[in-house]
Amino acid sequence: MLLSLLSGNLDFATALVDIFASLVVIFLVMPFHEWAHAFVAYKLGDTSIKYRKRLTLNPIEHIDPVGALLIILIGFGWAKPVPINDRNFKNPKVGMGISALAGPAANLVAAILGGLILNALYVFAPDFIITSVIGPYIFMFFGYYVLLNICLAVFNLIPIPPLDGSKVLFMFLPDKWVYTFYRYENIFFGIIIVLVWFNILPLGIIENALTEFIMWLTSLPFIAF
Repeated sequence: MLLSLLSGNLDFATALVDIFASLVVIFLVMPFHEWAHAFVAYKLGDTSIKYRKRLTLNPIEHIDPVGALLIILIGFGWAKPVPINDRNFKNPKVGMGISALAGPAANLVAAILGGLILNALYVFAPDFIITSVIGPYIFMFFGYYVLLNICLAVFNLIPIPPLDGSKVLFMFLPDKWVYTFYRYENIFFGIIIVLVWFNILPLGIIENALTEFIMWLTSLPFIAF
């Protein structure tokens, strides 16, 4: 990431690869993440979603400049939230929870796709590509792409408003507790940003375990080769 380059923790070529992978996530995967929210909400009954220009993969409709910049700088961020009207669901809390879960699920789907491509490259890439100057950076790109998607999925599943994980949690909480969470939403989110910034939350352990699992899972189709 850019801050790692400026601090001297990454060389220029590696930082460029990471930034390029971040841009792919910002312009392709994050719109997919937000589209997944909108699509599932629409299918569950919130038909008003189609009038809000969010049932699209067009990145212009989804990108939040601050969230996108943070992805490039430090590896986590956000897009513009999809406005969902829970009154259009038969069961508002369940509808919101399932719609929220669709976003991180989209990131995991993107990570699995990246894992499949990476494992296919390990098996089928010609030797002249592997041994070329750009060979290691191609593998590095897909490796970071997979990791970044997993980081975004894990981050979004933190059960604190306004993150997606909070709406999943709220399916199982009394309305009084849900109201309290929303009342202090900005405070909770500020605390989360600080905890992530100073690496206090054990997100890395979860992300590494999930990355290893996805890379193992996506290697299975290539075992015979």
